[in-house]
Amino acid sequence: MPVPIIDLFAGPGGLAEGFSSLRGSKQQAFFEIGLSIEKDAIAHRTLMLRAVFRRLRGTKDIKHYYSYIRGETDEATFRNVPAVANAFEHAAIEARCLELGKSDEISIDVEIRAALKDQKTWVLIGGPPCQAYSLAGRSRRAKDKEFHKDVKHFLYREYLRIIQVHKPTIFVMENVKGLLSSKHAGNPMFEKIIGDLSMPAEGLEYEIRSFIKRGNSESLDPTDYIIHSERYGIPQSRHRVILLGVRKEMGMSQHRLLTPVPRPVTARHAIDDLPRLRSRLSRNDSLDAWRKAVHAAPSYVRGWGDENESEMIETMYAFAAMATSTTTGGAFISRNYRKPKKKTELQRWLHDRSLNGICQHEARGHMASDLARYLFSASFAHSRGYSPRLELFPQKLLPDHANAHVKQKSDSIPFNDRFRVQCRNEPATTVVAHIAKDGHYYIHYDPSQCRSLTVREAARLQTFPDNYFFAGNRTEQYTQVGNAVPPLLAHKLAKVVRSLLNEMNKNKNRQPSDSLNKRPSGSARRNPLQQPDVPLFAEVA
Repeated sequence: MPVPIIDLFAGPGGLAEGFSSLRGSKQQAFFEIGLSIEKDAIAHRTLMLRAVFRRLRGTKDIKHYYSYIRGETDEATFRNVPAVANAFEHAAIEARCLELGKSDEISIDVEIRAALKDQKTWVLIGGPPCQAYSLAGRSRRAKDKEFHKDVKHFLYREYLRIIQVHKPTIFVMENVKGLLSSKHAGNPMFEKIIGDLSMPAEGLEYEIRSFIKRGNSESLDPTDYIIHSERYGIPQSRHRVILLGVRKEMGMSQHRLLTPVPRPVTARHAIDDLPRLRSRLSRNDSLDAWRKAVHAAPSYVRGWGDENESEMIETMYAFAAMATSTTTGGAFISRNYRKPKKKTELQRWLHDRSLNGICQHEARGHMASDLARYLFSASFAHSRGYSPRLELFPQKLLPDHANAHVKQKSDSIPFNDRFRVQCRNEPATTVVAHIAKDGHYYIHYDPSQCRSLTVREAARLQTFPDNYFFAGNRTEQYTQVGNAVPPLLAHKLAKVVRSLLNEMNKNKNRQPSDSLNKRPSGSARRNPLQQPDVPLFAEVA
């Protein structure tokens, strides 16, 4: 029987996707999502649809899911298919739109018990909202006298309450690395959280371990809990605190650690095979108008004063001439996958040939002046291998913001990396929810496309499989992607948790025979009632 998972603050389901995708013996699911709780109504719709996908996967009715996300079937028709209707009934029980801290605790506890089905071995996962801990959030509210009252400082207590009441075998908690330096009323939050999670209730203790270094909270430094995703095969430099809580009474030995990859996976590895697009103009868009704006971009560089000015202008003109794509993409683009000779781990994880195309790959609109900035930035990154900061921009390309212009060269420019190219041969920078506001920090490395990243490209960098469909409008889709845990990283965390549970099961089966079966000579005779040493499930990928 699969090990139940309870997912709190679930977002669009990145952590749950990683755990639920792990197979055991006979390709059965090792973990099963019993309950996902998320307060955002749009992210909850995404969770519901993914639960439907898991229910239909491996059956003939999965074709209806693909038809729906390709746009061939409307939602009403999709939901009226009997197997789909049944899957939605199950999904409505699994994925709940509730706000922890405000929704009724008793009702939530009832739902958790129902999801666990009396199983004693289970895993709690989730990441309490991080705005109160993030460096960016604290910077924005530095002068806010009410910031210390923000309830988000203590939403981890809702996570803690579930631990106190339901006593998971293992828990996995994710948050931003700003948590390590965050303080409330002058007191370090990380020490408080570690202390609370280590001993959540009388008689209930947990070892707080790291996925990347052996030890526990008594021997580990706070930074030992930070996982640098790019070191573990994720095409993104996402650095997050991830805690592994293990019930002390289970007597689990030290676990296997995440295995670093020999070489980083880059942005190119993640998105280069996606269809080429042109960006849109935010006003009066047409192919001719867009091309006119792109071809005008190099003129903004004249008078730059850089020693490589002429070379940069020539590079920009060359890429402008290559800007021949006529499509801006769409909700679904039909295409045939070329079968590579040998798929990489990331390709195996992302691709789904049954989809026969790409979903949610549509360029957003930009002002003509931003197209010039994008072409310059991407051409600069192409030539020099790094993204230019505003201090390197030609004067004519500086945005019309007071803080983008300085009176003296010695003055620093706030938000100096306002325009950021995701360089081809490096992991992307962290994909965050701000991508929903504008694309300036997520410029595509190909200058001829002259645009920011699409929802699907952002989802690829976050390692969401291509068949993962995000509900809502495009802004809401970007927000969900930015708020998620990379599912491929979660899958690797799940393997670590699986190994712990299998080891725990082996230890149970190795209980010593009672004294009546022991021989004085010390020659052991096997207790015929003793279980064989077999894992809970065979460990297969």
